[in-house]
Order: sequence, then structure tokens, then C-alpha cells
Amino acid sequence: MTAPLRHRWAGLVAQAGGQARQRLLAVVGGPARFQVITILSCVLALDAADKGTIGAVGPELKSNLGIDNTQLGSLTAVSSGVGAVAAVPVGVLTDRVNRTRLLAVSIIAWGAAMAAGGLAGSFTWLLLSRLALGAVTATAGPTLASLIGDYFPPGERGRIYGFILSGEMLGAGFGLLVGGNLSQLLSWRAAFGFLALLGLCLVYVIRRWLPEPARGGQSHLRPGQTDLKPRPDEWARGRPEGEGDDAGDDVAAQREDPARSAVEEHGVRPRPDLVLRRDPARMSMWAAMRYVLRIPTNVILIVASALGYFFFAGLRTFGVVFVSRHYGLGYGAISGLVVLIGVGALVGVLTGGRVADGLIRRGHPSARVLVPAVTYLLAAGLFVPGLATTSVAVAVPLFALAAASLTAANPPLDAARLDIVHSRLWGRAESIRTFLRMGAEALAPVTFGFVADLFGPGGKGGARGLEYAFLIMLVPLVANSVILLRGLRTYPRDVATAAESERVAR
Repeated sequence: MTAPLRHRWAGLVAQAGGQARQRLLAVVGGPARFQVITILSCVLALDAADKGTIGAVGPELKSNLGIDNTQLGSLTAVSSGVGAVAAVPVGVLTDRVNRTRLLAVSIIAWGAAMAAGGLAGSFTWLLLSRLALGAVTATAGPTLASLIGDYFPPGERGRIYGFILSGEMLGAGFGLLVGGNLSQLLSWRAAFGFLALLGLCLVYVIRRWLPEPARGGQSHLRPGQTDLKPRPDEWARGRPEGEGDDAGDDVAAQREDPARSAVEEHGVRPRPDLVLRRDPARMSMWAAMRYVLRIPTNVILIVASALGYFFFAGLRTFGVVFVSRHYGLGYGAISGLVVLIGVGALVGVLTGGRVADGLIRRGHPSARVLVPAVTYLLAAGLFVPGLATTSVAVAVPLFALAAASLTAANPPLDAARLDIVHSRLWGRAESIRTFLRMGAEALAPVTFGFVADLFGPGGKGGARGLEYAFLIMLVPLVANSVILLRGLRTYPRDVATAAESERVAR
């Protein structure tokens, strides 16, 4: 290739890259938003990559350390279990200390534990190293929920959560593909060490480019904002300099929070017994726990989230093992299937919140509960024929659509939880949800592995056992739809109660 031709191609690539960047910035709402979304999604991606790597290197771990399905599942279970216990005190810290610094410290601890795991010479050593890995997940749940609430206005949170949760999908795919390929080329220890190195890089990024926002929505990032650090007087007004004035506050509030506007238009009244009369930041942990568990919709959303992640955790741990045994595929072919199904999951997580937000703007106040109820039921219906067929050509599109339906539920559910809780309780409320969600994630791999070993221990029967395990564990997804349908009645009133609490208890 001649020099002029190379320069021409380089110019075309640079131009295409610039256009793609401009489109991406337009979609997310400007450089400042893109910066926050990228960093927060990387936090979720780091934890998901670890769990995805365990699934990808599962066959090598089983042969190298001589473990069975139940022991393989316990490797992700113990980290989730420790994270569940740690989530409650982390929630208290989230509401009271610098959240970005809390994130950085937890990721340092996670990276050290990951490196120790890569040096493990036995299953016991590896299992013990996993105990410390719950730190990043325990911290991620409460702190990310609180940061998202303070960085982004309520009307866009479903869509924004979709962008951020895409990190979870990409991280899981990264762990399956990169971790699995490193395991094939070098060893599973190299995959662990690589993730530890990425964790240290993320700590630097957080400390350098993610400032602590003001609490209570004082620092919402406006569309098109370029500077992530506006002057303190601008944060106090909640907008960059020159953007609007006090006379437009009510109109702006309605535009930013369509859920509360829709509830007001429908004449929904708050629950007098749940309206906070004092500053929730001064509530003890136990008082805060009692309060958030008295919110009917919050209990429903917590249970639905736990059941959804229960199935996803089992799928993430044993998906590669099932596909390799059920279809007799090598790792190269499995990597291709992971990409296709991962694209489906990514489409779902980017679409679910956007659809729910759009329905709310059209006057459907309970859309953030309705959309997950529908998608969970749809996912269960698509997984059944996909698991039953022995044809890869039939299974792949079914699994891709099922993955899209499963992940579409998460962004609206996460946004809905912020709608029904006072902003100064976001960290503690999310810690309770994280505790139960991670408890379900800890239980799922062991349960899936036990059921798989029960129905088809060892050899070729392992595929049949995993098929039965996945089919049985679809029951929680169907139950989720039923549970969430009940939340359609309670959600509007709980939104009105949270709005009244924000007005009274400042």
C-alpha cells in the first residue's frame, strides 16, 4: 500500500471514529454524562468479568483442581455470600461518606484477593481467596445507586441505568471470552492476574475522573454538559451557569421527573403513615431498614430482583459447561455463541429502561413495574424450547431473545427503586436489596450445581442434569411476573409518598 493511500485510509478511519464519537455523545447526553456512565459501567463490568471468568475456566478448574459442579458453583457463591453480609454496613457508609473514595478502596481489596486467587495451589486456597471478592460487589450496589440518583434526573434513570448495566453484560462477556481464551492459551491463573491488573487501572480512573457529586439531586448533569466539575454556586442551583432560571424550576421538575408528574396528574395521594417528618440522614441503620421494608413496592422490587439474579447467576456459572456438553461444541464455537447471545442481552438492557421511560412520559405511571413483569414471563417462555432442542441453529436465536428479555427487566427495576425512596436513604435501601440479591446469587450456583449433579452426575449425563436444573430454575422467573403485577397497584402511591417525604423532610 502506497503512502498516499495509507494516509487516505487513516483519514477515513479518523473521520468515521469522530462521527461515531459524536453520535455516542449525543445518545448519552454529552461528554460529562459519557464520562460518568463509562466509569460506573466499568465498576459493574469488573465484577461481572470475574464471575464470567469462573464460568469460562470452569472445565479447566474442574480438571486441574479435581472439583465437581457443586464446588465450582461455590467459588462464585462464597464471594456473593460475603458481599451480601458486607452490603448492609456499606449502605450506611454510602449515605455518610465520600462514595467515590469508598469505591476505590473496595476495588483495591478486590484486586489483591483476585491476585491471591491466581496463585492458589488447591481448591481450599482458591475458595478462601474468593471470600474477599465480595467487596467490590457489596460496594457497587449501594454506591452506584446513590451516585446515579445524584448525577442523573429521575425522568432519564431507566435509560441511564440501561447504559450503565450494559457494563455488567459486557463484563460477563469479557470474562467468558477473554478469560476463557487466556485460560486456553496460558492458564486460568493468567486470567485471574489479568483481572487484578484491570482492577488497579480502574482505581486510578475513579480517583482521577469521577468526582463526588452533591447529594439530593443538587448536581444533576444536564444534556450537553461538558464539564463534570461545575462551580459550587452552579451545583447549588442544580444547573450549569446560564441554563435556565428559578422561574422555570417547577416546569423543569416536571420534565425531569415524569413518574411523579404522572402520579400527580392521576390524583394519587401519599401514604400518611410513611411520609418522613425528619431528616432521614439521621436515622439509625435499623430504623432505616424498618422504614424501607414498610414500603410495599420496595419489598416487591427487592424480591423480584433477587429471583431474577438467582437465575442469571446460575446461567452465568454453568452456561458454558451446558453448551459444551449439550451440543458437543469446542471452545471456539462456544465463543461465537457467547457473542451472539451477548448481543441479545446487550440489546435488552439498553432497551428496557428506554421503553419504560417512554411509557411513563405517555401517562403510564407504573411502566417501570409493568415492563419487567412482561419481560420476565417472556424470558421463561423462550428459554424452555431453547433448552429442550438439540439444534444449535434453533437454540441460538431463542437464547438471544431470552437473554434480551431477561436483561430488559433490570434498568426499569433499578430506576423504580429510586422513585419510591427518599434520596438520603438510597444507600441503605439499596444495601438491603444488595444483601438479598447477593444472597440469591450465592445460593444459585450451589443450587444449580447440586440439582445438575442430582439428575445427571458426571460424564455425558452432566448435560442432562444441567438441562433439568435450568428448566426447574425457570420457575422463579414466572413467579417474578406474578409478584410484579401486584406492584402495579402499590407503585404510584409509593412514588407520591417519596415525593411528599422529599418536600417535608429536607
